[in-house]
Amino acid sequence: MKTDAARILVVDDSPATREVLERNLRADGHEVHSAANVAAAIGMLDRTPIDLVVTDLRMPGADGMELVRHVRNHRRGTGVIMVTGFATVGGAVSAMREGVDDYLPKPFSDEELRHAVRTVLDRVRLRCDIEAVGPVVAPDGLIGTSPAMQRVYRLISRAAGANVPVLITGESGTGKELVGRAIHYKSARASAPFLAVNCAAIPESLIESELFGHTKGAFTGATTTRQGFFVAADGGTLFLDEVAELSPIAQAKLLRVLQEKMVQAVGADQPRAVDVRVIAATNKDLEGLAREGKFREDLFFRLHVLPIEIPPLRERDGDVALLLRHFLATAAEQGSAPLPRVTDAAIDALRRYSWPGNVRELQNLAQRLVIFADAGVIDTVDLPTVMRYTAAPASSSPGAMPGTPHRTLREVELDYIRTVLESVGGNKTKAAEILGIDRKSLREKLKAHSRAGPASETA
Repeated sequence: MKTDAARILVVDDSPATREVLERNLRADGHEVHSAANVAAAIGMLDRTPIDLVVTDLRMPGADGMELVRHVRNHRRGTGVIMVTGFATVGGAVSAMREGVDDYLPKPFSDEELRHAVRTVLDRVRLRCDIEAVGPVVAPDGLIGTSPAMQRVYRLISRAAGANVPVLITGESGTGKELVGRAIHYKSARASAPFLAVNCAAIPESLIESELFGHTKGAFTGATTTRQGFFVAADGGTLFLDEVAELSPIAQAKLLRVLQEKMVQAVGADQPRAVDVRVIAATNKDLEGLAREGKFREDLFFRLHVLPIEIPPLRERDGDVALLLRHFLATAAEQGSAPLPRVTDAAIDALRRYSWPGNVRELQNLAQRLVIFADAGVIDTVDLPTVMRYTAAPASSSPGAMPGTPHRTLREVELDYIRTVLESVGGNKTKAAEILGIDRKSLREKLKAHSRAGPASETA
């Protein structure tokens, strides 16, 4: 038996279908068991360790969904592929909500079956690996020893060895592209291209052309043929940042690429095969958007094969000091400046800060501190005002903000907005992203504070 072989249970009321599935799976080296109905399948699961169940949907008596629910309730480490001749998008989404790992409509080719089995087995092995104990070495480009990041490192290692789509989620500034790069460069695709595309930065009218290419004359302005990012990344990895911003048409085309491994350029007569590993990223609740009908549910489930959630900096206990020292050293080297020393009080204040802009905000702060550090020492007084508030005071009056006299909410908000703007060089778009609001809301807040007059005024 092959080293990547698995124990697979085939469940179908048709003897002919069972025979075909068994023959194909055994040809790939798997140990195959079979059952003609759900009751027999449950009995087999209770007696025999099974890695993967391949089950028909519609069978006399209990249907395949009842078997799926049994597996999810009693055999969490077992994967499930649903096979059916009554395939619909709604049916696929409902099945995946119940816990199906993949959905295979009849008729399907031997290669489609083989691909689905490989994909689901990779996911099953991932579930086992995530809970592994012991420290993991951080991949190149990533810094941190916190338990939250240790889990991310395990996921990166597993994802690198699994040729399936990855969905990276996390707040803005957490380093989602760094995680995507780490997966690529630890994988067998490391020598092939890694291309990062910001879906939100491409106009909706051009997104299809940018991703899938176009032929000369396909539309007004198409004076030459363009291959598109998928073809350019052939053999490698395509990182789709802010994937939630894709238009419905682009979502439909992306789904087709993930399903068929083919792309068709705008204006082209025929599609072409591509071998591209897709890693998508978003700072939005993609599952929630899918439930609300604002993102295709079937595409969400295709992207969600291997999810990785990047923790915000405030949940990475102990990593702030490590990251700060790294960013200070980098900024000092780039600016040919001496490396400043950071006092314990300053470190303590930074650990208590909530970091709405995450690692990106900390990196911007480090660059600023290197420039303005007085006498080569960074103390609490050198930190932005809003960060100084987090420092533990020797004593404070009841109701007062730590380390500061009484201040109004308007004063604190304005001070914080100014601090964030300073940290990004006055770039309102970046500041709004860190603050978690849109650019229009930021402008309105600044105007409101301006109309209200100096912060020291009272009504």
